Amino acid sequence: MTRPVTLALIGAGARGAYAYGSYALAHPGEVRFVAVAEPDPIRRQRFAETHDLDDDRCFESWEELLSRGQMADGILIATQDQLHVEPTVAALEAGYHVLLEKPMAHTLEGCVRLVQAAERTGRILQICHVLRYTPFWQTLHRIVTSGELGDIVTVEHRENVAWWHMAHSFVRGNWRRAELSSPMILAKCCHDLDLLVWNLQRPVVRLSSVGSLIHFRPENAGPEIPERCTDGCPIEAQCPFSALGIYLDARLLPGPRALEPGETAPPVWPFITMTDDLTWEGRRRAIEDGPYGRCVYRCDNDVVDHQVVSMELEGGTSVVLVMHGHSNEEHRSMRYDGTRATLRARFGNPSEIVLHPHGGTPQPIPIPQTQGGGHGGGDWGTFRAFLQVLRGETAPLTDVRTSLESHLLAFAAEEARLTHGVVEMAPFRARAEQLTARTQEGEP
Repeated sequence: MTRPVTLALIGAGARGAYAYGSYALAHPGEVRFVAVAEPDPIRRQRFAETHDLDDDRCFESWEELLSRGQMADGILIATQDQLHVEPTVAALEAGYHVLLEKPMAHTLEGCVRLVQAAERTGRILQICHVLRYTPFWQTLHRIVTSGELGDIVTVEHRENVAWWHMAHSFVRGNWRRAELSSPMILAKCCHDLDLLVWNLQRPVVRLSSVGSLIHFRPENAGPEIPERCTDGCPIEAQCPFSALGIYLDARLLPGPRALEPGETAPPVWPFITMTDDLTWEGRRRAIEDGPYGRCVYRCDNDVVDHQVVSMELEGGTSVVLVMHGHSNEEHRSMRYDGTRATLRARFGNPSEIVLHPHGGTPQPIPIPQTQGGGHGGGDWGTFRAFLQVLRGETAPLTDVRTSLESHLLAFAAEEARLTHGVVEMAPFRARAEQLTARTQEGEP
């Protein structure tokens, strides 16, 4: 039997420890984590105990881990957005193949530097564009690229972020401010832009974008509304954004998650991002003292709560991407209109793909079952694919140069939104190439 692939982990938070770490626990014959770097002592110890790591394989920083020489076949890097570039470049230069959480980096310069480092070292750098690895999106990709729709004329793609997810991640949470993480169009929609690049297989010629922060602003709450949900808010019981309703009794979350006083929450998102103490008392303290207990109208957030990107592709196809944080449910919906048929689909719970031939009968398309993991099976699918590449069993489904394109589109969309202009992508890409050249020459 082939030995398991060995990996080190940098960043033992929700994505590293749970989304991907869970695959190793379920498939010990395929992969084994042999080292971890995590500054939070509770998370570091928990990961070490879960994966049976000795103390000399546990580190407070990625610098310390990498200073010990190559310990594994590859590294999974699942730090926060602004902490991607330095450890990834160092790991590539140390000889590791790297699986990196999206987005690649929070700046265009950082993205270019990563591409340059991967190509210079000849190491594999795979970005966690997890939706490519789901049965749903692979089925949709097969149909769109098969020619069944004829020539694609126009596409509508919607990223519908549920109201509570918006409040959790982009108002109270780590992605609430662009300067602390990245623009929301990058943080949330580099997945969606990657899917459009993959499915349509033609470059974007030009794009424009509009969007703003409409709702989660101080002026949308009266003076009687306090700073925190636990400060005697008069509308807490009716507020759809109540921290008590989301994190304490889970009455506002979808699914069978109702929690009672004294109960410990399951170790699942979003609970695992607010506190390491998932008891009722621990969650209550986190709401009273931490960022997730703040009123959504009293936070320091500045990212948009809606944005629209209009794109023209080579050949004339038009594409509209809509992202917003006010959906009644979490899902993506899309429509591809071609000269022979229309494809309408949704990715959520439930998911469906329906082909509507012009003049024919609608045809529901079977979607294979997922094989475990979040994001519709994409988390485990991405991780499994990385292992297969390291074992030499398959070529990567995508490379870091291709992943760069979705990030370029996101940065261009944000530039268009802020300048109220149209961005021509050819000169924008040329700017990126010039940046690559400057970086290679050692210029800032």
